[in-house]
Amino acid sequence: MKLRNFTALVLGLLLLQPSCPALALNGEPYIHDPSTVMQCDGKYYTFGTGGGGLISNDGWTWRSGAVRPGGGAAPDVMKIGDRYLVVYGATGGGLGGGHNGRILTMWNKTLDPNSPDFKYTEAIVVASSDGIEDCDAIDPSLCLDPKGKLWCTYGTYFGYIRIVELDPKTGLRVKGNKPVNIAIDCEATALIYRDGWYYLFGTHGTCCSGTHSTYNIRVGRSKKPTGPYLDNMGMDMLRGGGKLVVAANNRLIGPGHFGLIDLGNDVQKFSCHYEADMDRGGRSVLDIRTLLWKNGWPVTGDAFKGGTFQIESEASGYALELGVEAVPLSENRRIREMSSGPRAPGGGAGPGPGGPGMGRRYSGPVTPIPDQDVAVVSVNWPAGSVDLRLGDYMLQAHQKWTITPVPNVGGYLGSPFFKITIAGTDRALAATEDAEVEAVAAFTGGPEQLWRIDQLIDGTYRIIPMTESDSKEPLALSAVSVSTPSLTKFDPRSDKSRWNLRKP
Repeated sequence: MKLRNFTALVLGLLLLQPSCPALALNGEPYIHDPSTVMQCDGKYYTFGTGGGGLISNDGWTWRSGAVRPGGGAAPDVMKIGDRYLVVYGATGGGLGGGHNGRILTMWNKTLDPNSPDFKYTEAIVVASSDGIEDCDAIDPSLCLDPKGKLWCTYGTYFGYIRIVELDPKTGLRVKGNKPVNIAIDCEATALIYRDGWYYLFGTHGTCCSGTHSTYNIRVGRSKKPTGPYLDNMGMDMLRGGGKLVVAANNRLIGPGHFGLIDLGNDVQKFSCHYEADMDRGGRSVLDIRTLLWKNGWPVTGDAFKGGTFQIESEASGYALELGVEAVPLSENRRIREMSSGPRAPGGGAGPGPGGPGMGRRYSGPVTPIPDQDVAVVSVNWPAGSVDLRLGDYMLQAHQKWTITPVPNVGGYLGSPFFKITIAGTDRALAATEDAEVEAVAAFTGGPEQLWRIDQLIDGTYRIIPMTESDSKEPLALSAVSVSTPSLTKFDPRSDKSRWNLRKP
């Protein structure tokens, strides 16, 4: 971040109201320049500029309370072995008009400030800038690659982004290691490794101006941690290149400070902050988004808030539906037809362009066939619980599902729990004790009727009961056969637990 505007930013935040009608995350996720979200002893932590940070019990509702000494700006944190390494920038960033910055590291056994093991080691300088050279040592981030090498990137718009190698056992700079320039015209970088590539995320645009901030996150990739990092068009990040990952969206302006959160089982998310949340008076807030991968490049997933959908099996293409009798869509409309000429012997149409049968036409006005009224077609549905099945999607009322976030029941990393009901009714999708699924007559709010919905890295969705949310091998909604849905252990190698949520 550019600290020349940070004092004004803090003063602006203090003058704003503490609550807003719509939330990016629940609670009070107010932070600037957050570190990668890290889990410790069942809770989630992130640290921000100026010291301190946020804590969450479930990854959805956030509060202040994280503790980080040293002040400074734009920290990052990583778990290495059984310890946590914290890195941050001190001075620099234009603070006091200068760019003489320092990057420091320190260790802690835990991130929980109430733990008896909570104690930071003395901070140690691992990189610096003198205020004159073409680099500003601030905005650090950490990456531990598959070879066990630890890398630290840092820098802002004042010159180059640089990378140095650290010792993963001590957090010190590797002896004799010299910084390498890898990018320019960005700041708040983050480095990750995936499938033989190193991906460098850089925050472009301007920060610290509230709703006028133009922050956006872009990416390039390289086969080596020291570059060169090229974008999808072949532009080197040393020339200002970078493929767009996320920009302003959903009344949230100025995303910056990417941090990867890999949950396994093809579920990846990332943390960032937005310079201004329009629904929270323009305050800077933490957000957690889904990360997808397309043709070898990272893509931001849906900001899923629910809606009405067809729930389609990726495995078969069939739709999740109630096990009830279908009602024809055109039952409320009659279409009369008449022949365009004398009928040929045998009942076929008379000769004409297009051959036999092609000369028919309809009389009367052409009017749309309305969607089914669920109140009408559901008259003969069973009053109690109904079995579920998979079938061809035919725009029918028993195939349309409304997914709605449920307040005051907690959540999971970056999202609330949802209820899933037949559109226009209170009939709710529920898990049974014997790992089956059914539609109960009414939503009661029980845990068997609450669902976690994760977008997977290929863009499909995983749907699991609330009771399975923290399981390492969760039971997920699955197509166990062509026509039968059930709950089975999620297997990322199979399509049977992958679903598409399509607008009906």
